[in-house]
Amino acid sequence: MSLNTLPVEQPLRVLVVEDDDGIAWPLRRGLSRSGYQVELVTTAAAALAAAPADVVLLDLGLPDMDGLEVCRRLREYSDAAVIVVTARSEEGDRVAALDEGADDYLVKPFGLAELEARIRAVLRRVRPTGSQSYSAGPVTLDPRARRVTVRGQEVALTPKEFDILECLIADAGRAVSRHELLTRVWDEHWYGPGRVLDVHIAALRRKLAVEGLIETVYGHGFRVNPDVGD
Repeated sequence: MSLNTLPVEQPLRVLVVEDDDGIAWPLRRGLSRSGYQVELVTTAAAALAAAPADVVLLDLGLPDMDGLEVCRRLREYSDAAVIVVTARSEEGDRVAALDEGADDYLVKPFGLAELEARIRAVLRRVRPTGSQSYSAGPVTLDPRARRVTVRGQEVALTPKEFDILECLIADAGRAVSRHELLTRVWDEHWYGPGRVLDVHIAALRRKLAVEGLIETVYGHGFRVNPDVGD
């Protein structure tokens, strides 16, 4: 059995705050097709007046107010997960956005799959659920307790090994790129050796000892096989 989406009783509400039609409408279309309830606004004033949302995708370059100020004001009354989506790539902009209350920061251009993965990851952090767990074959991962079991036996993982496995098993069946794993587990601007990921993947395979669980997608990244046998 696999669980690769955040369970909800109703569609997650996503507020897209973006004044560039070439970005806003594809975002709205793609997220709507994925089952999100999407509202699109193009100004800061409209964003602050919009109905409550679960997730806010916030551009910084808005016509009537800087996005950082919007983020600060949202934080005064809203517990929505805020993901900044912007062309600004300087470290100072990232730091300022996170200091103003943003939960994540994604630099344009980006793929829809990565954005959706970021949404799921942010919601797992800000709205953890005690009963939620992820499974693939004999492996079960409990994000809240940070506990992994194989056939009912707990397996000791390092923090990075656990984070990598969570990224993969939460999206079981989807190929997760090396870049996405390095970004989500280490840092968006990781400058260390790329081989560090291979070392951790090898350690995971050895510790979990489940043949075929973590597959290599050559030229791309890795994937958890949700149908691996017991």
